[in-house]
Amino acid sequence: MKGNITFTMIKPDATGKNLTGKILSMITEAGFTIRALKMTRLSKEQAEGFYAVHKDKPFFNDLVKFMTSGPVVAAILEKENAVESFRALIGATNPANAAEGTIRKLYASSVQENAVHGSDSDENAQIEASYFFSNLERF
Repeated sequence: MKGNITFTMIKPDATGKNLTGKILSMITEAGFTIRALKMTRLSKEQAEGFYAVHKDKPFFNDLVKFMTSGPVVAAILEKENAVESFRALIGATNPANAAEGTIRKLYASSVQENAVHGSDSDENAQIEASYFFSNLERF
């Protein structure tokens, strides 16, 4: 059975361009319910922990530097088949390959500066949501 939550993070490139409201609007218009939401700025240690799965990849240090360069907006989203539905809404990691009308096609500028993070599995959605939100912060 597919899960009904996913995790997203609006990245520093999008928050820096004041796109948070537009992106959140697209998310809710697509039928997602926001179950938790916060704006924060990641420390180096937090970014390294969140992206630890990529620590041996050549882009890791640049990713950490980018993710700590400005505020992010983290959110837990709810909808039936949430992960799959959200991945369709955000589009391909490379905005050049993203479908028309997707968040990344509209607002991303590169593979790294791709406006939003979206969980890639139900299991990772739970892990990522718990990285940012306690049970008291979820509605």
